[in-house]
Amino acid sequence: MTEDKSTVGLELPNTLRLVNDMRRKLNEVTQTLRAQHSVLQQRGVTLEADALGQLRKLSDALGNIERTIAARSARLKALRALSDTAALINSSQGTDEVLNQVMETVIKLTGAERGYIVLKNRKTGELEFRVARGIEVEQAANGTGGGVLISRSIVNQVADTGEPVLTDNASQDSNFASHQSIVGFQLRSILAVPLKVSGVVIGVVYTDNRLLTGLFKQEDLEMLTAFANQAAVAIENAMLFETARASLEEAAAIRDRMDNIFTSISSGIITLTYEGIVMVCNQAAERILKRSDIIGQHLGDVLPEMGDGFYNLLAEVAESGKSETFEIMPTLDGKTRDWQFVVSPLRNEHGDVVGLTLVLDDMTEQRSAEAQLVEVQRYLPAGLVNKASEIDTGAQEREITAMFCDVRGFTTFSERLDPQMLMHVINKYLSIASDAINFLDGVVDKYMGDAVTGLFNTQLNPQEDHAARAVQAALQLISDLHAQHEVMAEDQRLFYGIGIHTGVAVLGVVGGAKRKEFSAIGEAADVAKYLQEQAGAGEIVISASTYELVKELFECERMTEVKRPKAGYEDIAFYRVLKRKRGSRTVSTFIDRELLDLLNDMND
Repeated sequence: MTEDKSTVGLELPNTLRLVNDMRRKLNEVTQTLRAQHSVLQQRGVTLEADALGQLRKLSDALGNIERTIAARSARLKALRALSDTAALINSSQGTDEVLNQVMETVIKLTGAERGYIVLKNRKTGELEFRVARGIEVEQAANGTGGGVLISRSIVNQVADTGEPVLTDNASQDSNFASHQSIVGFQLRSILAVPLKVSGVVIGVVYTDNRLLTGLFKQEDLEMLTAFANQAAVAIENAMLFETARASLEEAAAIRDRMDNIFTSISSGIITLTYEGIVMVCNQAAERILKRSDIIGQHLGDVLPEMGDGFYNLLAEVAESGKSETFEIMPTLDGKTRDWQFVVSPLRNEHGDVVGLTLVLDDMTEQRSAEAQLVEVQRYLPAGLVNKASEIDTGAQEREITAMFCDVRGFTTFSERLDPQMLMHVINKYLSIASDAINFLDGVVDKYMGDAVTGLFNTQLNPQEDHAARAVQAALQLISDLHAQHEVMAEDQRLFYGIGIHTGVAVLGVVGGAKRKEFSAIGEAADVAKYLQEQAGAGEIVISASTYELVKELFECERMTEVKRPKAGYEDIAFYRVLKRKRGSRTVSTFIDRELLDLLNDMND
């Protein structure tokens, strides 16, 4: 018949309590008979011979039974602990959970006041405190427990020798009497056993009592040693399980990262068998090739028409074992694409070529953007080109401010110089004008002999304060010109006449297949050219539309005289720019204020 498991643990303790009660009552009867013995004799009542002796023998017998039951109860408790530990061996609990259960069982088995478990670090071999009862782990690791020193020397001894230690009165034990922890704090009962796996010490279980002498017996040592041997296996298995789980998690994390990296690579990745069958293909390759049914297909069925030269190159790489880079321009969905391939041999663990790896980049948009950027660089300063992310040079109609600069007296001046010197001088003047326009983020439209045109607020350089920028650029040009005159021969000193107008223009790239220019067509450019014809040497003349946008920033005066009348321009009002107003702290949020003040002082 199977015994109810829930009652097994109660059977011996209940019997022990019953025997204790019987012995107590027997002792009470014996004491009563002894007290009443003389009284009974006076009343003629005689006790059976040696009755008290028989009672004493019965009490001794009950005492033996009591001790036997107690020993068997302790042994049963130990066996149950071993059984529980056996269950831990095959469990999937973490190391900390197993250690806590082992520590709880140790305290119950020994009745110790305090205890802790140390484990050897696998890498350093140092003992590390992992779990404790009756003392904090941190205190144990530091060598103190609530102000009471613990015996590290005994723990080290057990770990080094692999032999257990039992002392029922440590303060009087010659083996430990000299230890500081025992002498200073009078540790009495100590029991420490090694945790061994296949004969190798992996840690130590330590228990002690600071109050009771003789708490631990030889049977406690044997019981705890047997328990520790099983507990060590459970602890080792838990640590191995944790290590394996951590390794699996790390492997899974690495796999996920590799998958993410492989997926996120912008280049198409294709691996082929030696026969040309696709084994691996990432999303980028599917996107470039515009199909998803690639894996398992022959490369020739996946790619558009590539020509025999392409497949000959693949064969050469497979034969030579050396990587090659080349570009192909196939037609896909009726459009010509610019594809770059890096083809490398795919080798096995023995170094043999078993296939190919193709790295595919669609360079079509990049090549187009590069060509567009080269075109834009012809019109923009480097700073603007570097900041431009998307530039549309297609035709647009928009309000701009046009600036027309012409060197006064250059025709007469050029008659006195030889061609080489003439080009040297004119290039200096053109550079000064170009630098001033570029400094305020304008676009140098074109050079026409001794004239330069600049454009502000085109699609290449959109600006809200384009009128202010154009006027400031003109002032900068005049200032730079005066500075240049300081180092030029007097007979080479010339001046610019400058016209500025804000109006509508059509902007875009004009020209033929072999030569193109970015240009402005319409009112803005035409009026600006007319205004410069009204400007004298070193003068800046602006239109009424420009004046309305900059009058708070610059001092200007109305011009009434017309130097060069022209049909269709009779209603245009002219303003001569004198200087930037004091107190106008900024022309644009893009211009450094200190630099602007410096420019203003130079203009003054």
